[in-house]
Amino acid sequence: MILTVTANASIDKRYVIERFGVGNVNRVKSCVPNAGGKGINVARVAHIAGEEVVATGFLGGHAGRFISEHVEDIGVTSDFVWCEGESRTCINIWDEVEKKQTEFLEPGFLVNETDCDRLIEKFESLLPRCSVATISGSAPKGAGADLYKRMIRSARNAGKPVILDTSGQLLEDCVLERPTMIKPNIDEILTLTGRPMNSRESMIRAAQDLRDDGIEIVVISLGGDGSLVSCREGVYDVKVPKIDAVNTVGCGDSMIAGFAAGISRGLPITEILRLASAVSAANAMRMETGFFVKEDMEAILPKVQITKIK
Repeated sequence: MILTVTANASIDKRYVIERFGVGNVNRVKSCVPNAGGKGINVARVAHIAGEEVVATGFLGGHAGRFISEHVEDIGVTSDFVWCEGESRTCINIWDEVEKKQTEFLEPGFLVNETDCDRLIEKFESLLPRCSVATISGSAPKGAGADLYKRMIRSARNAGKPVILDTSGQLLEDCVLERPTMIKPNIDEILTLTGRPMNSRESMIRAAQDLRDDGIEIVVISLGGDGSLVSCREGVYDVKVPKIDAVNTVGCGDSMIAGFAAGISRGLPITEILRLASAVSAANAMRMETGFFVKEDMEAILPKVQITKIK
């Protein structure tokens, strides 16, 4: 079973319009509300991949009930901690003419120390049943880095692999707890290591530095150019085939889901890399966020190129 944590879940709305104009009346052609937050995207994709998934985190209010019901509707077990306040709504505006998207991300409600203690208790109660845990996205106001650090520590003490996918100061603070895996982009790994990222070799050295600090799998995301991965088995250059991308939002979450599924199945690292990359690319082929079709993934899977560098 895969356990996903979404501490700052949301209702995601994707507005499709013909031309987005600042200061204008913009008429929406279509809008589909969906349960969102990076961890919920991970849960949805992992479930599509065939895994049993339990989703936890914080929820509140009418929006929280919508999110929980959606999670259950897609086949994921909803086991959230309920708080005062209203879960946030995030809006993605897709301009069909300009082929550009604009996002509005609400901050979410305020949690307190008791809320955080309740989530830690929930997380620790679910750990014995899970094969891997993922912690994704931002922390709500009032939580800070300590919440994620405590969960990473609990997972490590329970002998469970834990994947951390966050950014900014939260990522910087939490790597000190040595999660099993992180997936920084080039800017984030520069911040984490202080190394200038002016060549592929410098990125590889930076990933190896983080490995030496106790993080077992370091995945440097390169967008359409694939990824560089440093792990116990060596350093790998992973390339995905060219695809007709229609929506790249959620590709990173889909990659995390692929890694979680591969780790849960006990696959060799090369097969984990192949699965995670194919699932991420398949996500980009569909308009829905945090979603893929198995036939797309299966077509991409044999075309993923994995080269061991070191």
